[in-house]
Amino acid sequence: MTGQIDTTRPHPARMYDWYLGGKDNYPVDEEMGRQMLTLDPRVPVMARVNRAFMHRATRWLARNGVRQFLDIGTGIPTEPNLHQVAQQITPDARVVYCDNDPIVLAHAAALLHGTDEGVTEYLQADVRDPDAILEGAKKVLDFSRPVALSLIAILHFVSDEDGAHDLVRRLLAALPSGSYLVLTHATSDFTPEESRAATEKLRAAGVTLSLRSREDFTRFFDGLDLVEPGVAVPHRWHPELGEPVPGQDDGVIPGYGAVARRA
Repeated sequence: MTGQIDTTRPHPARMYDWYLGGKDNYPVDEEMGRQMLTLDPRVPVMARVNRAFMHRATRWLARNGVRQFLDIGTGIPTEPNLHQVAQQITPDARVVYCDNDPIVLAHAAALLHGTDEGVTEYLQADVRDPDAILEGAKKVLDFSRPVALSLIAILHFVSDEDGAHDLVRRLLAALPSGSYLVLTHATSDFTPEESRAATEKLRAAGVTLSLRSREDFTRFFDGLDLVEPGVAVPHRWHPELGEPVPGQDDGVIPGYGAVARRA
């Protein structure tokens, strides 16, 4: 594993860990996390809602025959993890985790162990480098069979200048018919003033935050068949597949989630 941990700037994965109550973060991550809480104290609830969406979407996919998962922007392991959810339903599921922060992959390699029948592997690469991701994933996943591409709470850290929509299209283009795209994304549609302030604070700390509208979020699914109920506030997507997150209905969750199939 290559790369060094940068503890001088906050990192989204480590901030996410702090929101979830984890200990695999640094003072710079906690400091920025606390600043985000002054803008909206419900940020930890939003983090848990995104995590719960991943659990429900993975259950839905596994129950509908998907056996392979590529999870980009993995985040620091917080049980249950994607492979645990998938392999509980389909023990032979193959999962590749991908993140760009060495601390995330270090923890993944140490903590994420799957079933004997399945495969769980880890890849250090940036979402902005789809060629490297695909090259690494092909060593583990069979790209002649459907793959679920999971991008949970990651694309709002990729700017339009970095070609967020093109990156997703390039990743999907390598996947066969019957593959799925799984996304959640933060938005400023519901909380424009707080979102503007959060974007400015993160930019000052060197973190890009590109909040997208429902229309721009939906563009990620162009040419795909959306799974019902389509684009939804994350905790309202198939709530029957998981337990509710405490506090999820106490105000607005400023984000969207959806799952779609490649025909």
